[in-house]
Amino acid sequence: MNRDPRSQGESSEGLEGLAEDAADGALAPNPELEEALKEAEASYDARHAEKERVGGGAPAELEGLRAQLADTQDRLLRLQADFENFRRRTLKEREEAHQFGHQNLVKDLLSAVDNLDRAMEHARKSGPAEFEALLQGIELVQREVANVLGKHGVTEIEAQGLPFDPVVHEALAQLPDDTVPPNTVVQVFQKGYRLRDRLLRPAQVVVSRSGEGSGTQS
Repeated sequence: MNRDPRSQGESSEGLEGLAEDAADGALAPNPELEEALKEAEASYDARHAEKERVGGGAPAELEGLRAQLADTQDRLLRLQADFENFRRRTLKEREEAHQFGHQNLVKDLLSAVDNLDRAMEHARKSGPAEFEALLQGIELVQREVANVLGKHGVTEIEAQGLPFDPVVHEALAQLPDDTVPPNTVVQVFQKGYRLRDRLLRPAQVVVSRSGEGSGTQS
């Protein structure tokens, strides 16, 4: 089988040219190869940049978290100290209120005590002849004490002649009495008092009942 001499010549020339290019160290440009090389370089650069970002950002982020934690701990310590100071101050104020809360009342009563002392001293010096003057002095002191108590919100509970009220009255006995309706206070043994709306002590009283029978029931 015979071959075309021209084709053999062209083929040999192509091989010789490729060999010469290879010998010179330069290959003919290939678009697909160049594109693959570019993609490989881009992928490598992206991975390298991600490594640098993660490796360089993690310490900074960790440092920020540490600073935030330190700030939170500092605020908690300050809050705990403030609460402890508030607790101590509250306990101190409560103790002072318990010990000295009635200071104003006692201070106002001192004047009445002084007047009572003067009345008693005057009675000792005057003798039985000045009994009326002593009685007037004691009445004066009684009114003064009542005014002081009223100033501090202490009022007397009315009882005499009123219907018995178990909320503010304490019945000590029943006495037959047809002149008043049953369960009416006919005698007060001990006065009752309230502090504004709070009951300090009830009035101890005797309550009437129907006149049937005789005697007093306790």
